[in-house]
Amino acid sequence: MAKKIQKQFKILAPGGKATPAPPLGPVLGANGVNPGQFISKFNEATRELNGRIVGCIVTVFADRTFDLEIKSSPTSVLIATALKIEKGSGKPNTDKVGRLTQAQVRKIAEDKMKDLNAASIEAAMRVVAGTARSMGVTVEA
Repeated sequence: MAKKIQKQFKILAPGGKATPAPPLGPVLGANGVNPGQFISKFNEATRELNGRIVGCIVTVFADRTFDLEIKSSPTSVLIATALKIEKGSGKPNTDKVGRLTQAQVRKIAEDKMKDLNAASIEAAMRVVAGTARSMGVTVEA
């Protein structure tokens, strides 16, 4: 018999380096998840990501056990990592913070493909290019 799902929520945390300190610990505790167990399981699953922010969907069951599904990093984090910038522009239409090549856009799209609702790599590239534009990053044609 399947376990009864009590709650499901999403979090962002540094892969392999998560700690039960705020903001992660209080969110986990408030949703009925033992922070110590979650942190050890999450860090083990994301060890190779070495501090890069990753998304995670946590499903809490009625018997207080939980399951986690690791997602890829947010597109904005992948873009910032590719350009070696800290954050996007506060005024993306006027202040540009970087320039992405088509090869970089393709690589980011391939990394994100399993988490995007795009039918082809070209559609995924357009999604990545749109995120880049909203961050103040110019995408080369």
